[in-house]
Amino acid sequence: MRKFIFMATLALLASSCKTNEETKVPISKPEITIQGGRLTPEALWAMGRINSVLPHKANGKIAYTVSYYSVAENRSTSWIRIAHEQDNQLVTDHEWVGYEPAWWGNDIAYLNGGKLYIPNRQSPIANSHTALEGFDKEIEGFLLSPQGDKIILIAQVKTVANTADKYPDLPLASGRVVDDLMYKHWDEWTETAPHPFLCDIKTEKGKVKITSCIDILEGTPYESPMKPFGGIEQLAWSPDGKQIAYTCRKKSGIDYAISTNSDIYLYDVCAGTHTNLTEGNLGYDTNPSYSPNGQYIAWQSMERDGYESDENRLMVCNLSTGEQIFLSKGLNTNVDSYYWKDDKTLVFSAVWHATAMLYEINLQGKRTCLTTGQYDYVPAANIGDTYYCLRHSMREANEIYRFKKGEEPVQISHENDNIYSQITMGNVVPRWQKTTDGKEMLTWIIYPPHFDPNKKYPTLLYCEGGPQSPVSQFWSFRWNFMMMSANDYIIVAPNRRGLPGFGNEWNEQISGDYGGQCMKDYLTAIDEFVASEPYVDKDRLGCVGASFGGFSVYWLAGHHDKRFKAFIAHDGIFNMEMQYLETEEKWFANWDMGGAYWDKKNKIAQRTFANSPHLFVGEWDTPILCIHGEKDYRILANQGMAAFDAAKMRGIEAQLLIFPDENHWVLKPQNGILWQRTFFNWLDKWLK
Repeated sequence: MRKFIFMATLALLASSCKTNEETKVPISKPEITIQGGRLTPEALWAMGRINSVLPHKANGKIAYTVSYYSVAENRSTSWIRIAHEQDNQLVTDHEWVGYEPAWWGNDIAYLNGGKLYIPNRQSPIANSHTALEGFDKEIEGFLLSPQGDKIILIAQVKTVANTADKYPDLPLASGRVVDDLMYKHWDEWTETAPHPFLCDIKTEKGKVKITSCIDILEGTPYESPMKPFGGIEQLAWSPDGKQIAYTCRKKSGIDYAISTNSDIYLYDVCAGTHTNLTEGNLGYDTNPSYSPNGQYIAWQSMERDGYESDENRLMVCNLSTGEQIFLSKGLNTNVDSYYWKDDKTLVFSAVWHATAMLYEINLQGKRTCLTTGQYDYVPAANIGDTYYCLRHSMREANEIYRFKKGEEPVQISHENDNIYSQITMGNVVPRWQKTTDGKEMLTWIIYPPHFDPNKKYPTLLYCEGGPQSPVSQFWSFRWNFMMMSANDYIIVAPNRRGLPGFGNEWNEQISGDYGGQCMKDYLTAIDEFVASEPYVDKDRLGCVGASFGGFSVYWLAGHHDKRFKAFIAHDGIFNMEMQYLETEEKWFANWDMGGAYWDKKNKIAQRTFANSPHLFVGEWDTPILCIHGEKDYRILANQGMAAFDAAKMRGIEAQLLIFPDENHWVLKPQNGILWQRTFFNWLDKWLK
């Protein structure tokens, strides 16, 4: 449920890349002509999607990835490019089909189809690559040591015996015998875990080979990096190559299902020993990174076990003294990503008042905001005194920018200029609103292109997922505000209670209060806007959302007092009691619901379950579209089916869009187009 929009975008890119693209004709940048000057689903899927930026400090080159999709072929290709900057533009020097690139000296290495391709300096063909030999597992990530003599390879190892292992005479049996929790996670049955393999490499006659490998978590069911979203950023080499820092939650079964307590471990390469750096901290500890001189190690840390939306702090440890410093203390919001600029300075991103800015912070905790404006920034790296980053907004997908301190960022990638030049985007305006408890709430208002204040417009209340995921300046390839506005809808997108970027108190209020103040905030957002703006047609209001936003739609359907004329809920919770038992990450249910529904003495839990949307179906009176993926193990598809069935049995107009092959998100191009068409067909039917 958490971090719905941003993570969905990343996963959409990643999931579509991890196939052997060399066996297929690569998909290149599509040519598209857009009629009518408005964003369409087809235009959205024609956009190039920049996902990573890797500036090289020594040679000044920039490596980055961009993915292109083919709706007809229902797949994508990820391209890796090395470029140099010229006249505020990136000029491509070389490109390859692949994903997860990293610098290998002055060259690039990358993954494709589970193999690691490294520079082939013996080839007469310039910039050619060859697959690394000597490792027989599918490689999911890699990290070359600073000295270039060792490499970490991430690969899955089997942790659970399947039916065929137990009963070799039943190789076709599909049944599973389950003995503990965490038997499924996100969108897969839990049978394997990613492990880091430490391998020696050597060059013989110009050919790089692996000479030996050890699984540093051998014989354990633990994950490093951690599923479902962890990548190579969860491991790091010390500058001297003598130590590996890795992220791991050394738990399994029910212990894993109820706890967020991961730690940073330091692995001694020579001795083969493991030291827990963060043993005293009970929440998430993730994403370690050594300072360039190796004196310090930084990581991200949450304090409380079971609370996955706790303040994500930037921590630093002096490895000589053991002193640990809460470096981002006083920030009062999450550190989202970071890197070391030099031995004494780090750069990080954080959301405040619904925009993600870049900050610089020294080891004394003095921080400086580096960026401004109505954007979200993602840090990449420095080359000298020049900062490189990704930037996006509700009006623009990711592009690469660079800037110097005190200067305006300069755009150097122009991936989708061909599309932007053919369309008109709607305006995005911040609006501060007074809540029912006297606080100030920032709400984004997104207007249609060519907005005419003398007209009357249908208007949508957007309900955010997460639940604690900010309504910042994100760009989504499904829940896209420009797409909604292009269809002549005004969108009201409030940063209701339970979102980061407005202080920890605001963020934490939602836990144990799903049907409380956050719902009042939603109604405040739409009511205040409708009452104050004559161009809003109060008889044509809709309400849409996914994940916790889907729960919000189901709940509001029973409490809206006939405000809305249409609802759309994607992957929402309908029955809270069933959700408590069905979801795989029990820590979330325990924390946010307050506990088990059978604990009658637990007032918070009883309040939660008393506000389950299914209890208010008797008050439903409005057409509703329910959308769900059958591979969603976070919120099972029966929740959407039950909501649809309830509506139909009540005689309410309803529609169900079910995806047998999608998880909590919709990742396949043709399914994405179907989603958009169904979404707007439903809204247009009832609101136009």
